[in-house]
Amino acid sequence: MVTGATAGIGLSFARQLAARGHDLVLVARDTARLEAVAAEMGTTYGVSVEVLTADLGDRAQLATVEARLRDGARPVELLVNNAGFGLEGRFLLNDVETEQAMLDVLVTAVMRLSHAALGGPDGMVARGRGGVINVSSVAAFLPRGTYAAAKAWVNSFSAWAAGEYRPAGVRVMALCPGFTKTEFHQRMDLERGSGFLWLEADFLVGRALADYDRGRARSIPGAQYRVIVGLTRLIPARALQGYQSIGRR
Repeated sequence: MVTGATAGIGLSFARQLAARGHDLVLVARDTARLEAVAAEMGTTYGVSVEVLTADLGDRAQLATVEARLRDGARPVELLVNNAGFGLEGRFLLNDVETEQAMLDVLVTAVMRLSHAALGGPDGMVARGRGGVINVSSVAAFLPRGTYAAAKAWVNSFSAWAAGEYRPAGVRVMALCPGFTKTEFHQRMDLERGSGFLWLEADFLVGRALADYDRGRARSIPGAQYRVIVGLTRLIPARALQGYQSIGRR
């Protein structure tokens, strides 16, 4: 299952998993785009594709995705928690409901879908196999507002779950993208940049899947971003607050 599967990183996950021969459950808000992606995956790769239209910020719609993950008759072997969005304005320039909506998608949905996939009598832990990839961000390592704070939660949760459920045969990994060429920035009315910091989604996902196959608990594609993350351990937090947030996909 891939959430946010109609564009960017999520679409690349769908394509690369389908190329490996995996059947798919694709989740997004736009039914027409979902059906177009499903048709592409079926035609190109010959896999079975199920679509679920859901806004993960809506608790009732989120519940339908949770129920699908709990369906023991149709077990999901890999959950990719990719859906997300960012806010352009600073914290106090956004109304609190807008901030809450972002938190609901970036944190609450990740927690609830992970719980549904991992737990229960038919879940991954009970079956002794399966995995979760939580798409986080390099921004998680920088003290830069609520988006970074939410992604820091994703990193912490994923690191804990990786250790907690590895003995049961289940893998959990946090993927921390840097700047990636997707629709993410256009949705915030920000110009997408270019240069060595900007990664292609297919490269990013290819490296992420390779790290997942190796059993790694964290994936930071791109040597430039591994250097940046390393530097964040050496630079005082007060100094980092002066930098523009990076890593929003």
